[in-house]
Amino acid sequence: MFSSNERSSERELETLYRISRLAATGTDNISKFFEETLDIMSQELEAVKGALTLRSQDSDIFVIEASFGITAAEKKRGRYKLGEGVTGQVAKTGKSWVIPDISKEPNFLNKTGSRKGDKIAFICVPITHAGRVIGTISIDLPGDSSDQSHRRAGFLGLIANILAESIANIRDRMHERESLMEENRLLRRQLGDKFNVSNIIGNCGSMRQVYEQIAQVAPSTATALIRGESGTGKELVARAIHYGSDRKDGAFICVNCAALPENLIESELFGHEKGAFTSAIKQRKGRFELADGGTIFLDEIGELSPLIQAKFLRVLQEQSFERVGGDETIRVNARIIAATNRDLEKAMREGLFREDLYYRLNVFPIHLPPLRERKSDIILLADFFLREYGVKYGKNIKRISSSAINMMMSYHWPGNVRELENCVERAVLTTADDVVHGYSLPPSLQTSELTHTELIPEGGADFKTMVESYEKELIIDALKKNNGVAAAAAKYLNTTKRVISYKISNLGISPNTYK
Repeated sequence: MFSSNERSSERELETLYRISRLAATGTDNISKFFEETLDIMSQELEAVKGALTLRSQDSDIFVIEASFGITAAEKKRGRYKLGEGVTGQVAKTGKSWVIPDISKEPNFLNKTGSRKGDKIAFICVPITHAGRVIGTISIDLPGDSSDQSHRRAGFLGLIANILAESIANIRDRMHERESLMEENRLLRRQLGDKFNVSNIIGNCGSMRQVYEQIAQVAPSTATALIRGESGTGKELVARAIHYGSDRKDGAFICVNCAALPENLIESELFGHEKGAFTSAIKQRKGRFELADGGTIFLDEIGELSPLIQAKFLRVLQEQSFERVGGDETIRVNARIIAATNRDLEKAMREGLFREDLYYRLNVFPIHLPPLRERKSDIILLADFFLREYGVKYGKNIKRISSSAINMMMSYHWPGNVRELENCVERAVLTTADDVVHGYSLPPSLQTSELTHTELIPEGGADFKTMVESYEKELIIDALKKNNGVAAAAAKYLNTTKRVISYKISNLGISPNTYK
């Protein structure tokens, strides 16, 4: 037969074991962790009530986080300032307190109002981490003897030691997660600002129509099909739709269908199960699954094979699919925005694109005009990129020269806005002063057949012609800055009026044009 002390020791060991196992699970939910801890204590210690308080972040208020034997309303009243009542004194001193009979202890405040006059022993111990009290554990025992109460106090101290490290770890993980979430929210706000419609550059009539269409479709869940040549900014429009919708806090997943190999595109879009094919060493979520609750942007949708088109059609219709090698149906709630530079109507006639998929995608079409059809936006875009790359490369470039503007306005821009951006970035890198000159632009803009500026004639030019072209551009820039006054232009170029007048005459420049 076991003595009562032996039975008590055995139960205490069992309690410590169960609480240690619970602490080792690494849960991130403090309230749930506390409740399960107190549930174990209530089963093993024969206590009638119990409470676990935690110090509020950046304050000296201790609040009941979990309890047993008291109601929710009573628990809500369990708030203790440092030094207030028995719990507050334990928190302040870091020392345990054993009260054989609470009715005889004036410091016991019964703030919860849960004690009704029966003889009750009360034990409260501190939870200390890194020399600071971060919480308390307390239990009520029915009419317990003083010896038994002190024994239980020592046991509660062991439990407090187990909890202290777990609480600190949980709080650290919670703080790290909150910091990451706040950083994520900040980044999303910044992305929302960056991809706002107001940040798309363009003021011509066709672009204003695009802005109206974005405003119309963004609040809905309709599938949008963005059409236009490569480099016109289709992804920028797709992002503007996403960040203008109720899904702006969800993921924006971008997939370039043309860049994915035929044998991998199904796995990329729908994911795969472990062992589905040779290199599938673990389960992998597809892009549709990652876009759940957000938006998936499928660029170059016209490049999908007929087999993938059929599977994609099912996703559009039913919002469900199976991973490669799997039989579980996965349902997603993802908005679909597609884009293409292909003639889908011609592809349908040739049997290369499914007619039913086309009509599913073409719910709300948006057409982006090529840059050659929006000439009035060229300088707006060039100035924007000039500022952006001037900051990036630490250059204070103030303007674009007349000859460079003429070249930009005359060029046909087959690569559209993307080509213009690359062109300006190159000019910023190669410009030696605060002006983008014609000779800073790529050779493709300098041929007379395209631009009619004759800076570099088609087929090349000799040294003398190149020097004269350079001189002509410098003098024209100087005259523009000085209202066509040759003497002021000479001073600006640090030369004499006689030299400038001679060059003006030889190069066929008319100063009056710039007055």
